[in-house]
Amino acid sequence: MRALRSRLPKSRGSAPWAIASFIAIPLFFSALMASALAQEKPHIFQWKGCKHGLCTTWHEPTSGVEARIWLWALLPPLLLSLIGWICTRLPLGWYIACLAGIVEAMAVVHNVSTWATHHTARFPWGVDLIPATNSASNQYDPGEWETIARETALSLSHWTIGVSLAGIAVMGGLYIRKRFFSRAPFVEGAPLEGVHAPDATLPSVPVE
Repeated sequence: MRALRSRLPKSRGSAPWAIASFIAIPLFFSALMASALAQEKPHIFQWKGCKHGLCTTWHEPTSGVEARIWLWALLPPLLLSLIGWICTRLPLGWYIACLAGIVEAMAVVHNVSTWATHHTARFPWGVDLIPATNSASNQYDPGEWETIARETALSLSHWTIGVSLAGIAVMGGLYIRKRFFSRAPFVEGAPLEGVHAPDATLPSVPVE
């Protein structure tokens, strides 16, 4: 472990890791919505005996499906945090971490509209699994929750990109201010010796 650390570049500070971890917060919730749309599916039971063939009922997703949704949602923010840690040892690491946040924010929602369509097809009665004919208990019509989830995922993705761009702008502004508008520090030097004209007074002559 010590040999590995000795080969790594010297750390330049934890700021890139901090900004990456901060950007990862809205990124996680965006990824969670997208992951649910992509992977959530009801637990289906079918049996013979209905007039039209198989009888089908839809139940809540299994715990395994829910766990898979959360695990996939955790991957993008964890990856971003890892990139931020690597950037602590790279020049311009702050900017690289912010750019990585922008790329991941775009990646997690790149196919969210298709995922929403497939999710609607998997929940023909709506995400609450209650048919629309049951007006007393039905809360979501087919496609209603998917529309909300899609808009939420996109909104959080935009927030992630906005925070990343703000981080780049702030750090860039601080650099410009330091580079072009900061005053040179005043250095107090040693006192200068006084310069005098040569003494023209003749020496006195003793009187006898």
